[in-house]
Amino acid sequence: MHRFTPHLWFDTQAKEAAELYTSLFEGSEITSIRTLRDTPSGDADVVSFVLSGQPFMAISAGPLFTFNPSVSFMVPCDGPEEVDRLWTGLIDGGSALMPLAEYPFSPRYGWVQDRYGLSWQIGQFPPAAQRIVPALLFVGDVAGKAEEAIGLYTSVFDDAEVGRIQRYGAGAEPEREGTVMYADFALEGYGFAAMDSSFDHGFAFNEAVSFMIHCDKQQEIDRYWERLSADPAAEQCGWLKDRFGLSWQVVPRALDRMMAEADDETLGRVTRAFLGMKKFDLAQLEAAYAGA
Repeated sequence: MHRFTPHLWFDTQAKEAAELYTSLFEGSEITSIRTLRDTPSGDADVVSFVLSGQPFMAISAGPLFTFNPSVSFMVPCDGPEEVDRLWTGLIDGGSALMPLAEYPFSPRYGWVQDRYGLSWQIGQFPPAAQRIVPALLFVGDVAGKAEEAIGLYTSVFDDAEVGRIQRYGAGAEPEREGTVMYADFALEGYGFAAMDSSFDHGFAFNEAVSFMIHCDKQQEIDRYWERLSADPAAEQCGWLKDRFGLSWQVVPRALDRMMAEADDETLGRVTRAFLGMKKFDLAQLEAAYAGA
């Protein structure tokens, strides 16, 4: 079963965004919509969906966090027609960060911020086993630390490997020679990309995009929490931030089952239980689900 699910934080548009994305990518569907009552943000819609076979989750939980290009989603396409189709669907109401054009690394490529602010890199690249690849852009205080971050992540997760690393050469100022121009790595079979940029971008990683780590046992939850959490102030409801500012959610798989199967009363008990937690306690969640 999959270990990771990208989690997207919206103000009110989670369902609307999921409908757009599933309409654009083949092999996609919305799998569930649940409403969490009486959260700190009020009633919050939680939408689970699949894009080209890959799981995603979105929540409508108020305007606390805003998407920015520090995390984008790369989509390799077979040909220019597919690039143009996805670009047309995503740029409607959005804006181009890199215009659709020919680049040295791709005959057809563009970087777009869609109408909700989420960033996508759409390009004509060789076919890849993973249809959609999260790309992490290390900027500001963490510019130049992409390789260090890759080292941390590949040490935390089993079956991890580093692929290609392309580095900036001399004369690429303000980029520092030797830092990461592009790298890819895989954690338990799930691919990521990473890049450094020393330009003054004015944004950084935040909770708008986080990565859910699905765990079977409390020991797994404890392990990932201990190895990744670096900011006690950010610990809440299974969320943490690592030392680079990237957000993760360490969640038991059983919580997915509880939310899918629970009636409104049971879901309310479970929600109240996890809202009071920092690191998830699986036994307490199971007790809340059972009504104990």
